[in-house]
Amino acid sequence: MAIRQARRLHVLALGILTTLTLTACGGDKPGSEVPLSGPVVIDGSSTVEPLSVAAGKLFTAEHPEVRVEVTASGTGGGFKKFCAGQIDISDASRPMSAAESTQCGQHGVIFNALQVANDALTVVVHKDNTWAKCLTVEQLKKMWEPSSTVKNWNEIDPSFPNEPLSLYGAGSDSGTFDYFTQVINGKEGASRTDYRASEDDNLTVEGVASAKGALGYFGYSYFEEHTDTLRAVEINGGKGCIAPSVPTAQDGSYKPLARPLFIYLTDTALKKPQVEKFAEFYINHNAKIVEAAGFIPMTSPQISQARAELADIMETAGQ
Repeated sequence: MAIRQARRLHVLALGILTTLTLTACGGDKPGSEVPLSGPVVIDGSSTVEPLSVAAGKLFTAEHPEVRVEVTASGTGGGFKKFCAGQIDISDASRPMSAAESTQCGQHGVIFNALQVANDALTVVVHKDNTWAKCLTVEQLKKMWEPSSTVKNWNEIDPSFPNEPLSLYGAGSDSGTFDYFTQVINGKEGASRTDYRASEDDNLTVEGVASAKGALGYFGYSYFEEHTDTLRAVEINGGKGCIAPSVPTAQDGSYKPLARPLFIYLTDTALKKPQVEKFAEFYINHNAKIVEAAGFIPMTSPQISQARAELADIMETAGQ
């Protein structure tokens, strides 16, 4: 928890500085409307959580009567609450599945998705691991597929040392787990089960940093915070070894682990003034929010698309 608390203090500090800039530039028409109040309740992806925390800090600095409440039960866990009408916004590190969409429909929940950032799902090893500089998708599959019994690095490649392999990764309610298993093992949810699974990415950080032969995966922003103890592995998806980075995530060359990140909103929630304004703020000030949280920003076409989609959503929700 200490790592997460430190992260949030960092986000808060950056958020306050950014808010001063926004206010100086005019902000969201301060004083022109009745002050906003009430909660904005968010749950879902642990990957997207810090981004929504940053958005909440910046937004409440301008609207102090609004409470932006952000928790992380994983993308799947968030969608369950979202489709049951228990939360306003669901953070997601993958698109909603057909089954989840059906569940929302059964509860009469009308929803929309907006991209809010890019990500490079990052495979990490201990900083003293000098052999696994680049791994192929096939090697990762050999480690992670459901039938895998690999226990040692030299079982992956004879040139690797006789070092015990310990695995850390996302829990089954995580969108990161769904995405990773789909692109690496070929089927969503298909994974060996004898690894250290958690919805809290900080536990993966701590686990990989504690053992020379450990390997794990999570969002790029978590790696960026722990470059002193972890090393990112380059991935060969068929076109050579590519490192996770801002450019390779934005242009999609970091295959197959580059991905978009989303927030989901319901039409019912958008009828609440504080949720509507928060959604507008999330997109209109997206670059500042992404910078404050240390995420990979959207490209100009992606931002333009998100703004156009938000305008359509607001128009539909208002009808």
